Amino acid sequence: MQQAMAAAIKYDNDPDVEPLMALFDQTFLGRFNTRLIRGGDEPVYLPANEHTPYHQIVFAHGYFSSALHEIAHWCIAGEQRRLLEDYGYWYCPDGRDATQQREFEQVEVKPQAIEWAMTIAANRRFQVSTDNLNGAEPDREGFTRRVRAQLLTYLHSGFPPRATMFINALRAKFNGPELNQAWLDKEYP
Repeated sequence: MQQAMAAAIKYDNDPDVEPLMALFDQTFLGRFNTRLIRGGDEPVYLPANEHTPYHQIVFAHGYFSSALHEIAHWCIAGEQRRLLEDYGYWYCPDGRDATQQREFEQVEVKPQAIEWAMTIAANRRFQVSTDNLNGAEPDREGFTRRVRAQLLTYLHSGFPPRATMFINALRAKFNGPELNQAWLDKEYP
């Protein structure tokens, strides 16, 4: 049954996904007992339990960007939050009204700023995700400005430690540029 379900999941064919998963495991499995796992429709964080001896960051459909986004959330989550499914956070799915969308964007600023840095480190192009195709029209430009401002704050004051570790690992693996404000202003004016 489980094999049939796994076979029904459609994955993206990005050739960098397997190296990304291996890089995450090399960087964090030994120290944080956490693995990056390719999943189906919905991403989820699953703490270790009696059936799986390691924590799992499950990303959607094998999408490289989904993996980086979920890793960014993990980099922010504290030790106690990492013991809870999806870090114990509430999630309102696609179809949010304007108030719910603002609340969603408020909690997404920091992870998406980290995701932006990781995306650049992986030598890819970043685009914010407002993740609300069937709901209120988001202010994409305003959200992008808020995420960019947070990225600049991280550049000036430092990223969370696990984010720094993975940004450095991504740069080394994928030959990404060194991220600084001058580069960001040039590439993402």
